[in-house]
Amino acid sequence: MKVEFYKYQGTGNDFVILENRDNLYSNLTTEQVKLICNRRFGVGADGLMLLSKHAELDFEMVYFNADGNQSSMCGNGGRCLVQFAKNQGMHKSTYQFMAIDGRHEADIDMHNIVRLKMQDVNKVDYHSGYAILNTGSPHFVKFANNVEDVDVVETGRSIRYSKKFEKDGINVNFVETTDEDGIFVRTYERGVEDETLSCGTGVTASALMNAHNEKGFNRVEVKTPGGHLSVEYNKIDDEHFDNIWLCGPAELVYKGEIEV
Repeated sequence: MKVEFYKYQGTGNDFVILENRDNLYSNLTTEQVKLICNRRFGVGADGLMLLSKHAELDFEMVYFNADGNQSSMCGNGGRCLVQFAKNQGMHKSTYQFMAIDGRHEADIDMHNIVRLKMQDVNKVDYHSGYAILNTGSPHFVKFANNVEDVDVVETGRSIRYSKKFEKDGINVNFVETTDEDGIFVRTYERGVEDETLSCGTGVTASALMNAHNEKGFNRVEVKTPGGHLSVEYNKIDDEHFDNIWLCGPAELVYKGEIEV
């Protein structure tokens, strides 16, 4: 089967996107998705997304990890898909779409920053030196100094495959506070089973754990190996956060065809 694809990236988190509103690619197999995402034998990407029809909203986001399996929410993927929808001729002041974790809203500002509203967070498990929370995907947020020197793959993999998390997996974020409203984040992602240059839901989880206002509005500037993002949100208390927005660039890299 010949597949027409579009390659997008959001702060180095890269995705293959397929236009699926005519239902051309709904029956892709796990092995086909895995091949397309393979960096040596396919296009190469952290994940693959389908832009599919939805009965009530602008579209539906269907997301697969690089291992070929359908996955939980991907924040940078969602932002890239919104930019793709616009580039395909869908011009809206506000985009409404369905993802695996529910309904999302997004917009694109005059500087081409894609702003994606994430789901509210109503539970955080705090531990000594780390926290666990779900921002559409499950995240382990570990606070550290000199994050640049951390062996993210080895340490992240040891946590992700530890007895507690081995069955379902977890994404592991290493977070360093750089100033009052700034952090540096590196992430090991399950499904990719490697460090990615950026992880939207991971950046979101890390930013929530670094509020500089005890309650009310927060904006956290986030540096990742792939670029700069920001997260805006309202902190209600230590376990409850709402009006969460992940903000950053999303760009077309190239388009092409692949036989799978």
